[in-house]
Amino acid sequence: MCRQVFGFRLAMIALATPTALVNANDGLPTRLVGAAVVVTFMTSYVLFRDWERFGPLLLRHPSLLAADTLFGALLLIAAGPDSTLAYVSVCTPLLAGLVYGWRGAAVFASLQALLLLLIHAAQEDPAPGITESALLPGLCVIAGAVGSSLRNLMLRFGAATQALTTVQARLAVTEAVSAERARLAREMHDSVAKTLHGVALAADGLTTSANADRMDPGLVRKQAALVARSARRAAAESRELLADLRRESDPDQATDVLVELAARTRDFSARTGLTAVYRPTGADAVPPVPPAVARQLLTIASEAMENAHRHAHPTRVDVSAGVHGDLLRISVYDDGRGLPPGTSLEQLRRAGHFGLVGMVERAASVGARIRIGRGGHPQGTEVRLELPLAALTTPSA
Repeated sequence: MCRQVFGFRLAMIALATPTALVNANDGLPTRLVGAAVVVTFMTSYVLFRDWERFGPLLLRHPSLLAADTLFGALLLIAAGPDSTLAYVSVCTPLLAGLVYGWRGAAVFASLQALLLLLIHAAQEDPAPGITESALLPGLCVIAGAVGSSLRNLMLRFGAATQALTTVQARLAVTEAVSAERARLAREMHDSVAKTLHGVALAADGLTTSANADRMDPGLVRKQAALVARSARRAAAESRELLADLRRESDPDQATDVLVELAARTRDFSARTGLTAVYRPTGADAVPPVPPAVARQLLTIASEAMENAHRHAHPTRVDVSAGVHGDLLRISVYDDGRGLPPGTSLEQLRRAGHFGLVGMVERAASVGARIRIGRGGHPQGTEVRLELPLAALTTPSA
């Protein structure tokens, strides 16, 4: 919304600039008005174009908005209070309300209203009436109140969105664990149950052979060996499944994602000969991660490294992971040639490149957010995976 405010300012400044330059006196006043036009226009353009980068600077330094207000007042004096530039003054308290809250809105609305009243008071021909003089100052007060109200609504909406994301992440983790349990149940049915059924059939055959009138010792030994082999195979399959179930149900058996990620990075570097370096980030310890969730996270990271090796021709791969705020963040960056500009998942899907598509689907299955692009790097590709820590508080049982 702040970007739209600066877009409106750009349009109004462009419309009012000719009038301001014509009304300015020759010499120094014209140069001052020209400088004010350049400063206000470029400031508005920069914030309109790259609000995510420069907006925090304006948030930390309200004096920048105050300086911009003074430059705008210089333009308003030159253009006149009846020009389209007068409506730009309403943007200042609106923006202050959005960025600084009701205190900032009150300060800047008062400042802008005072400037407008002084400009109207200095106007001599024709002398403005009380209603005309108070119109724009009143609009500034209203705009400040509207900006503050919109800020509160957006903050509440953001909190509600974050709560919804947390709930969705928890549901995704629960679904992933449930799906993993269903997989174990299928494997038990298809492996252990069938093996035990084979043991029962072999034991029945052995019983029949032993009770026969003319028992064949060779056949009995063969059937007994079959029973023994089948029983050992069933025992091994049972141990594997029980180990998986214990890791799923026991929090102490949860996967240490950082340790496993470091090991996979070393293995990738040794196997491919490509320099791959892992480094932990963040100050807090990573909470236990359920194996079903950890498997998806580690698979995404491994797939990102493999994609870099196969397609990007990098000289180096940097892998990092750690807790940042309320997020578990995993990053895989390569300095290769990067993705073609304008690449979308739909284009990759149509072209048959399902690696990145599968990574996005895996991230969604556990409630994680994934970003694929250059990130903050001048070249290459970064795969950044972020999982809310709140999703890991749900017990897997």
